[in-house]
Amino acid sequence: MPLIAILAGDGIGPEVTAEARRVLDALDLGFSFEEGLVGGAAYHATGHPLPPETLALAKRADAILFGAVGDPSCDALERSLRPEQAILGLRKELALFANLRPAKLFPGLEDASALRPEVASAIDLLILRELNGDVYFGEKGMRTTATGLREGYDIMSYNEAEVRRIAIAGFEAARRRRGKLCSVDKANVLETSQLWRDVVIETSAQYPDIALTHMYVDNAAMQLVRNPGQFDVIVTGNLFGDILSDQASMCVGSIGMLASASLSDWRSTLGLYEPIHGSAPDIAGQGKANPCAMILSVAMMLRHSLDLPGPADRIEAAVSAAIGKGVRTADLGGTHTTREMGDAVLAALDA
Repeated sequence: MPLIAILAGDGIGPEVTAEARRVLDALDLGFSFEEGLVGGAAYHATGHPLPPETLALAKRADAILFGAVGDPSCDALERSLRPEQAILGLRKELALFANLRPAKLFPGLEDASALRPEVASAIDLLILRELNGDVYFGEKGMRTTATGLREGYDIMSYNEAEVRRIAIAGFEAARRRRGKLCSVDKANVLETSQLWRDVVIETSAQYPDIALTHMYVDNAAMQLVRNPGQFDVIVTGNLFGDILSDQASMCVGSIGMLASASLSDWRSTLGLYEPIHGSAPDIAGQGKANPCAMILSVAMMLRHSLDLPGPADRIEAAVSAAIGKGVRTADLGGTHTTREMGDAVLAALDA
């Protein structure tokens, strides 16, 4: 019996996770579930955002459903104790280096996109973000310059093995989609990006069937709003991927619609599945959160970690049907509550 770790976290995390759990219960797939504390909730209860028992649960599980972390009451803590360290710690401890963030406009949400309807409707892309390197994990700190000024520093770095494994994941993802891979970097000014581009080109020799292109990150940001339909799979580093995937979310209507999968292997084994929207403490407990990204993350979990593409397809079709019937949470310009959106997805699932 597969074990699913439920790490709801902070803010709207518990609300959207509850709706995802309802969908899983309705499918009745024979899973077992175990909950763990994480983020600010874990810090307040145990003194650490990623307690040993939560990490042990994550390592035992077949897949992890992760809500969100972030708590304003923890902002003054030293960095190692802040809620966000929980997700960084899980990525590092579980070697979750490949982050898949699909972006596709659901029919009916054309008016919610920041783009013209005819531009937005063409969006069907996958952003593949490297998760274990870059400035997020490089040496960092505060120091004083020779003239007495405070100076912060964060070192961006990748070695060729790190780049090669995410490049392989990108080529393999493109092979399963439309056969186009765009590698995004800033090789004109960053040595890290020059290595990135060199290794991606070297790796491309193993994938003659994939059309490889390269794009500087500033141009990629522009092209995402000018002509997003040109992209199939985008592979990029941790920092650039973080920014571009959030941008892509507004192109498809709302950050509340984007799911993600963090995998330890492109062939799909243990994975952590989460919406990309964060904890949104300003709306927590108000029933305004959109649970669709979390529900769609469940679909990704079924497909990538548990080899259940049929139920995954059913979930995605149910979300599309609910949206098609005009159910909208506040982020999509509507008045439906978190629970009502969940109800609509469940009704479509039953239908």
